[in-house]
Amino acid sequence: MRKVAVVGVGQTVCGRRDDVNFPELIYEAVKKVLEDTGLTIKDIDAVVAGSMPAPMEGVNAPHLYWADALGAYQKPIIRVATCGTTGGSIAHCGFYHVASGLFDVVLVVGAEKMYENDPQATMTTIWDYTYDRPFLAGAPGVFAMQALEYAHRFNINIDDLAEAAAIISVRNHEAALDNPYAHIKMKITVDDVLKSRVVSYPIRLLDVCPISDGACAIIFASEEKAKKITDTPAWIKGVGYCGDETLFSDKDIVEWISAMEAAKIAYKMAGIENPVKQIDVAEVYNPFTYHELTFYECFGFCGKGEAVKLVKEGFFHKDGTLPVTPSGGVLCTNPIGATGLQRIAEAALQVMGKAEKRQIPKAETTFAHAMGGSYQLNSVFILSSKK
Repeated sequence: MRKVAVVGVGQTVCGRRDDVNFPELIYEAVKKVLEDTGLTIKDIDAVVAGSMPAPMEGVNAPHLYWADALGAYQKPIIRVATCGTTGGSIAHCGFYHVASGLFDVVLVVGAEKMYENDPQATMTTIWDYTYDRPFLAGAPGVFAMQALEYAHRFNINIDDLAEAAAIISVRNHEAALDNPYAHIKMKITVDDVLKSRVVSYPIRLLDVCPISDGACAIIFASEEKAKKITDTPAWIKGVGYCGDETLFSDKDIVEWISAMEAAKIAYKMAGIENPVKQIDVAEVYNPFTYHELTFYECFGFCGKGEAVKLVKEGFFHKDGTLPVTPSGGVLCTNPIGATGLQRIAEAALQVMGKAEKRQIPKAETTFAHAMGGSYQLNSVFILSSKK
């Protein structure tokens, strides 16, 4: 395969974006990434776009609805939709199109306009209608069960687990204050989290991500093109993607095979043998605090059952051993079709040295993750400032 780099990033301000329609929102991200790279739409060989499945948009084949905003004139336009993993899936698609030699420069755009629809109702429809759907109240129901199973399996006191989750919430919300694109920006305390109302026990309101409007765009380029576009490319060193059983009732999402396997594949490709020592920053897909905590163990950031203790010690804080989601993550900003791509964008900005107030000093190797499907898909990217 050819070497591939992220050469530019464009993000929109996220939140309730009633000031723009869906194509206009996408145009914002595309315009920003072109400005970031100094390219024009004529320099783009192909476009990959994605969002949640069409029911979320209320438009069949939404990539055709966005075509003008994407600048997809007389060039291939590819749509990918894998629910929450969409941002990771479109990035994989863009990466492999360049790595294979088919295209030299590929624009990848993820977006969502969630306030115009009923995302929770749409999410519920991804479940098997005869068995899973009747007792799964969308995502909160799934990850409440995950949290309780985690506590049971490793004999962790539920109050200790809740405190660790609250620390994760406080840390992410504080990080979002430094992110100009983040949706939820507020300073909270552990006590605020623990006193917020229960959504699906033990998950509380401040453990849960918002619904957001927003878009993100990145440009992948071949080695030859990357050298001409930027002096600070973010080289893709490893990629991993894995899925597992469709039925939630058939799988283990505490020791989640697809998450562990996706990381294993990416680590092998990137030559990562000790993630904690070799990764400087991790952008973990974290729509729920408890969910983020279990991912630490799936990705080898710590041993099984150790995450609660390390969270309390500040291991994953911005100034800790392995900083996680210095952008505030999905917990604070969640335009689903873009969230996975935002993780890659933020990881790229870290190695490019362009993350502004959320920059981690001397970040050379970063980790980006997306999760989705019927909670069956996981995507991992490893990026580096070194070719």
